[in-house]
Amino acid sequence: MRASQFFVSTLKEAPADAEVVSQKLMLRAGMIKRLAAGIYSWMPMGLRVVRKVERIVREEMDRAGAIELFMPAVQPGELWQESGRWEKYGPELLRFKDRHARDFVIGPTHEEVITDIVRREIKSYRQLPKHFYQIQTKFRDEIRPRFGVMRGREFTMKDGYSFHASFEDLQREYDNMYQTYGRIFTRLGLQFRAVAADTGSIGGTGSHEFHVLADSGEDAIAFCPDSDYAANVELAEALAPGKISRGDTPPMEKKATPGKIRCEDVANFLGTQLTRTVKAIAVMHDDEFYLLLVRGDHNLNEVKVGKLPGLDPFRFATDEEVERFLGCRPGYIGPVGVDRKQVRVIADRTVAAMDNFVCGANESGYHLTGANWGRDLPEPDAVADIRNVVAGDASPDGQGTLDICRGIEVGHIFQLRTKYAEALACKFLDEQGKERVMEMGCYGIGVTRIVGSAIEQGNDDKGIIFPAAIAPFEAVIVPMGYHKSEAVRAAADKLRDDLIAVGVDVILDDRDERPGSMFADWELIGVPHRIVVGERGLKEGKFEYKSRRDAEATMVAGGEIVPYLRGKLCG
Repeated sequence: MRASQFFVSTLKEAPADAEVVSQKLMLRAGMIKRLAAGIYSWMPMGLRVVRKVERIVREEMDRAGAIELFMPAVQPGELWQESGRWEKYGPELLRFKDRHARDFVIGPTHEEVITDIVRREIKSYRQLPKHFYQIQTKFRDEIRPRFGVMRGREFTMKDGYSFHASFEDLQREYDNMYQTYGRIFTRLGLQFRAVAADTGSIGGTGSHEFHVLADSGEDAIAFCPDSDYAANVELAEALAPGKISRGDTPPMEKKATPGKIRCEDVANFLGTQLTRTVKAIAVMHDDEFYLLLVRGDHNLNEVKVGKLPGLDPFRFATDEEVERFLGCRPGYIGPVGVDRKQVRVIADRTVAAMDNFVCGANESGYHLTGANWGRDLPEPDAVADIRNVVAGDASPDGQGTLDICRGIEVGHIFQLRTKYAEALACKFLDEQGKERVMEMGCYGIGVTRIVGSAIEQGNDDKGIIFPAAIAPFEAVIVPMGYHKSEAVRAAADKLRDDLIAVGVDVILDDRDERPGSMFADWELIGVPHRIVVGERGLKEGKFEYKSRRDAEATMVAGGEIVPYLRGKLCG
């Protein structure tokens, strides 16, 4: 490839509305162009990266025994109505009617379509198991598309679906995909971690997310440095602390805390530790009122709360509901003195083990100090894990303590079990001729999101630092005076041909640009290896080599440059 025949379009500054590093650098490097909110055109430079990601994904999926197909982006609404997700999916599902007033959607995912295919085509246990996958465009009408390709409305995804005669066989394929995803992200050259996760709106029983580790990641991951334990913070279990021996305790007192609503402000005002405070969160389930209690320095985990018996679904109580049940405006509410016939109290495991704690007095401008379970208020109606874990918590596997890092979700695998097969009557005949519902698995990878995630993980003040496996080009040849020196032109052309002959994906920058501009462009774009051809070096029989991560260049003999670069690419 020659740069003069390609399309290189870089910007010195990112558009003012670009928010995150990957979005800014992809726009500056000419990889994407914004068409509408959350919708981007992939330009030739960016599309080369996408295609390389797709190739690795496709090779590993094929190696794992999956079969590729391609399903329509437009799906009949009746399938979503049959599965029950027409009402449940929400406004992210883009719906429209055709000229005959029939309902259709632009697919955000393809569980319904693939299940419809399988129920029509597969009738016997002899045809199972089967795993189908595709790499295809999806559309989710995000209420607030942000961060370029990281949270866009239209994106490319690899979605796979497996069908089985038994749960045991589903578990086998789930493990197969767990290993396959590990190989994919390793080959992509990304630092990643697989974490146990919540199944969310997809449903099912078992689930793992694959996260690219980056400080800018939206998701918090809890992991144990001393073991293999890792889980999304939404799922990671916060163990109960050891039993506290309360002994003698001072009497509970009501103290004025004018204008102090936040636990941090209350603790500072009273001269106590934040860890001695308890915050109460009021929620509703139908017409039932609940107080959820977590320690002042902890955060409520809404996913865990939603899984509690009797609280699916729940919502936060309004100010009017808080005043009706507690007689107090929010900010000063607490569990002491409430009518337990009307108010159910659920304490986090840590709160249930606390003594002498500070809580709201259910009177504006006042808090209680020295509150104790059993003496000042009845024991909670229920004790449950309802908070996010924090660094230093005991690891659920008993192997040490937890640490927290940030990650960007790029892959997710699910054991769907029979959720969609049951709804869509996807059945088969077993060995005894009995009709049974198929077991299903679902396996997704955000192909275009991987590009943004790789940039979030690899960048510096000069631009993108791509792993060689997915960079738009593995190497760039930058000749000094290509249009002025016959010797430079001949050497650059020959080096390009020699590298192509041994399989190196190389581009020759034959544009009539200043050397500084060419260097800046390729550093911005993130090509991992650069070879400079100049008259001075040629007189010494050498080329100048520099890795994108190197601070200084290295002079390499002309006869050794090809094997030298191949060694760098293999290493």
